[in-house]
Amino acid sequence: MADWDIKKLRILRTLGELGTVTATAEALHMTPSAVSQQLTGLAKQLGVTLLQAHGRRVRLTDAAHLVLRHADAVFAQLERADAELLGYLQGEAGEVQVGAFSTAIPALVVPAVEQLRRTHPGLVVRVREAEAAEAYELLSEGSVDLALSLAAHAPTPRDPKFARLSLLADPLDVALPAGHPLAAEPGLRLADLAGEPWIFGRSGPWSQITTTACENAGFVPEQAHAAADWAAILAMVAAGMGVALVPRMAMRPERGGAGVAVRVLHADQPRRHVIAAVRRGAEDAPGMAKVLAALRHVAAGLSDQ
Repeated sequence: MADWDIKKLRILRTLGELGTVTATAEALHMTPSAVSQQLTGLAKQLGVTLLQAHGRRVRLTDAAHLVLRHADAVFAQLERADAELLGYLQGEAGEVQVGAFSTAIPALVVPAVEQLRRTHPGLVVRVREAEAAEAYELLSEGSVDLALSLAAHAPTPRDPKFARLSLLADPLDVALPAGHPLAAEPGLRLADLAGEPWIFGRSGPWSQITTTACENAGFVPEQAHAAADWAAILAMVAAGMGVALVPRMAMRPERGGAGVAVRVLHADQPRRHVIAAVRRGAEDAPGMAKVLAALRHVAAGLSDQ
């Protein structure tokens, strides 16, 4: 039987994700020479060639990809073992690190933490704001235990490193100036706003969400102004400078104001899907299970609104 070394397998998996020895060394706080030595040792232990030179980079061999397919299952099983051991050792205590995008923190994470502080005071939840790309990087390296993101910006469900759990289909409403002719229109549809000037981010997730929603409704939105901050977007709407899609989850009561009419769209109402992701196998850890249950409870309340 081959000599499987968990530490070396983790290095190989990181190299497969990042593509270079230098990036792997930085991510694992090692020297490049130490990374190379560990992978050379793993190749000797397994009796196969794992790396091929490819210019200034290295490429994984077919044998390396075969090894990694099994390594993903091994790491998932180790996460399950950690979950069971944690349940035995800690019971109701423990700590869960959560990485979440900005609008999810006040709408989902904070109410879930407040609920857990009442029901499981020994469970500590630490929160870190992070957009999707950073959140999954932090999750992969172990800096957070749970990542909240939009499904459109998350790894695919087939990614063997993560388990994804759907939380919420968040409706997108439209913000119009209070005096806009369509502000009181019954049965307002997104397509009715095809000729309006639009306000959304120049780039990034919210730009993609807005343009995709409008294109699905049959038009390309004319971007009149660009902003990423909700206060700035709504201030421009109130001033009559354009209209904007706003996620219902982001619209707290104090937002909007007298100058903005927020309308529910009909027929072609877009939604953004919010998911939670954990390292595969970790979803059954007692603390993690309680955090996920609290997030689901909060999300269910939002869905009923």
